[in-house]
Amino acid sequence: MFEAVEELLVEHAALEERLADPSVHADQANARKLSKRYAELTPITVAYRAWRQAGEDIEAAREFAAEDPDFYAEVKSSEARQAELTEELRLLLVPRDPNDEKDVILEIKAGEGGEESALFAGDLLRMYLRYAERVGWKTEFIDSNESDLGGYKDVSVAVKTRGTIEPGQGVWARLKYEGGVHRVQRVPATESQGRIHTSAAGVLVTPEAEEVEVEVHANDLRIDVYRSSGPGGQSVNTTDSAVRITHLPTGIVASCQNEKSQLQNKESAMRILRSRLLAAAQEAADLEASDARRSQVRTVDRSERIRTYNYPENRISDHRTGYKSYNLDQVLDGDLSPVIQSCVDADAAAKLAATQQN
Repeated sequence: MFEAVEELLVEHAALEERLADPSVHADQANARKLSKRYAELTPITVAYRAWRQAGEDIEAAREFAAEDPDFYAEVKSSEARQAELTEELRLLLVPRDPNDEKDVILEIKAGEGGEESALFAGDLLRMYLRYAERVGWKTEFIDSNESDLGGYKDVSVAVKTRGTIEPGQGVWARLKYEGGVHRVQRVPATESQGRIHTSAAGVLVTPEAEEVEVEVHANDLRIDVYRSSGPGGQSVNTTDSAVRITHLPTGIVASCQNEKSQLQNKESAMRILRSRLLAAAQEAADLEASDARRSQVRTVDRSERIRTYNYPENRISDHRTGYKSYNLDQVLDGDLSPVIQSCVDADAAAKLAATQQN
């Protein structure tokens, strides 16, 4: 492990020297690439230097302890510190998801439960919008289909970062664990007897693809236009501005009806389609991987019923990580970081265990 760290330190120093050269910044794209890599290596460099310092402190404390036993406490303290830094380095060296810094398209769809499910989809949307606001991300509605009572049958939102991204703090790095079925237990607004019902909404998170990442041929697309509809299915436009795009080779469909312009709806639908095609290509690559690689796929997966929101108990439970807390009201108001962090930690632990087995 430490041989690999030494190589990364050499790379970090070389990058620092290159970034100090003003001529490098003439090519902004290359400068951003170098800066990104430099930012990735900096935490490793800092942790390794601290680890080496802890080793020097141990040696010095042992020398003093040979003459004064009171220094044995300092030896133990420095050894504990070095052990912590060793574990920190192992985690920092776990291979990163190449999509971690990407922006995402977040889709929420009502599931079983009719209007109650649609209302819950609206609650989930608000939770993610408030969370994005807390961490300083930008959000942009791409498409939505409201229900009669003000919920959402389905809604798509682009979530983007602002400015420089710290390693592991990109939108995909945090929100990729949200994909799956979210279950709610509460007394619905439509329930007159006060009985608790269980319903669900599905969340799909895909990294937003750039045009250069996904090649889409015009001949592979079927584009249908129709009149957009509102709650209850009534037509809200008198022109065929809504757009549905079908990728014929895969059968993947994306649609958008939010904008009044057919061209704008087409562009939004293409954004969704490209992201879904990128996600499908990555899933296909994982399926073709060896058994050994598949065994290392994170345990924090997108299996059904990933989380339960229990209103009567004010409880939120994540079924993948075992996380449980009784501040559901705060989570729904955007305090989602501890829940997500439990997924991040479980993912890192699984990856670390896999690397140690190899």
